[in-house]
Amino acid sequence: MKTDVIVLGAGIVGTSIAHNLAERGRRVALVDRRGPGEETSYGNAGLVERGSIFPVAFPRSLSALIEVARGQNPAAHYHWDALAGLMPWMFAYWRASAPARILDYARTMSTLLAFSLSEHERLAALAGAQHYFREGGWLKLYRTEAGIAQERKEFPLAQHYGLTAREIGLDEALALEPHLRPVFRHAVLWSDPHSVSSPGGVTQAYAANLTALGGQVLRGDAATLTRLGSGWWVMTEQGPVEAPEVVVALGPWARDILGPFGVQVPLAVKRGYHMQYRTEGNAGLSRPVLDEEGGYVITPMVGGIRLTTGVEFARRDAPKTPVQLEKTEPLARGLFPLGERAEAEPWLGCRPAFPDMLPAIGPIPAQKGMWVAIGHQHLGFTLGPVTGRLVAEMMGGEPTCVDPAPFSPERF
Repeated sequence: MKTDVIVLGAGIVGTSIAHNLAERGRRVALVDRRGPGEETSYGNAGLVERGSIFPVAFPRSLSALIEVARGQNPAAHYHWDALAGLMPWMFAYWRASAPARILDYARTMSTLLAFSLSEHERLAALAGAQHYFREGGWLKLYRTEAGIAQERKEFPLAQHYGLTAREIGLDEALALEPHLRPVFRHAVLWSDPHSVSSPGGVTQAYAANLTALGGQVLRGDAATLTRLGSGWWVMTEQGPVEAPEVVVALGPWARDILGPFGVQVPLAVKRGYHMQYRTEGNAGLSRPVLDEEGGYVITPMVGGIRLTTGVEFARRDAPKTPVQLEKTEPLARGLFPLGERAEAEPWLGCRPAFPDMLPAIGPIPAQKGMWVAIGHQHLGFTLGPVTGRLVAEMMGGEPTCVDPAPFSPERF
């Protein structure tokens, strides 16, 4: 089978790239070992995080580092046997988290984030997926004065980029979410983000519309990717597929595919867990809620309330160690009347991340016809559609919606 472009990886990023290419009349084969939206794009908090000007940075204060080292911070966990291999990456991550570089990050990421909602809305309308989306922003809760003081530092920068963050009182927070228990002292409502009730469902809807546009969604092994003359070849269950161009959008598995072609990138993973719960009585939420110092998010999803944990630094394929879930579940039960678990096992996923916290989007000059769109860290679901648009514009030689230079993989 011959096509114009092979897109490897059917998460939200790869699916959005394939969709945007198909909209432009390109013949596209979207290839993954699993179905669309069944890996990293399935297990997240469901936020289209328009307001994420500040990144999930590496702790800079000594007290915060000591808390993590002692296992006292439920938002972070690590495997001792993985730290030696991760140290160079973590040191670069620490350097990129310096205050001045955080401002550089904000300027750069704001260009992509400006299109995050509009591109999701456009694809959702085309795919008939609007019913998954809700407005109302998200609520951040703080148990201490120190926590809210840190959050207040973000308000001026948010305002500079036209975002709305409003500190609200306990009574107003409980009026917005009446089933929360008043175990917190402060709250901030970020109004710009949207959220969804099924990230996997959204991705699957976009993939279904891709097929309506003439694209193909195929099961296959990305590890079979082979240079074929001036083009590319990959094996699928439907047989071999050939194309002059390939896009690697494999998230945490990208290095496995890029390495054999001499493409080395400093990509690591931040592992994270989720568990879904039923609720007690008629309790419900209308938006995601972050317990900042508790280190977790609870989100209303199809089938219940999803609790999503923070970051675990470990080898990508190491066995599950849902320590953070065990620490945060009692905190979440104190905040909201969670019922019994609705899943037999905790879900584990890997957020692909570069130390500078920016994704890599663009061509690989040393490999003609190879493109990458990887490393979106905590913003993969948010940035999938705008990344899809940007890649399609670049591949077609069109004017681009944002300057792609800061995201070039050549920076490594």
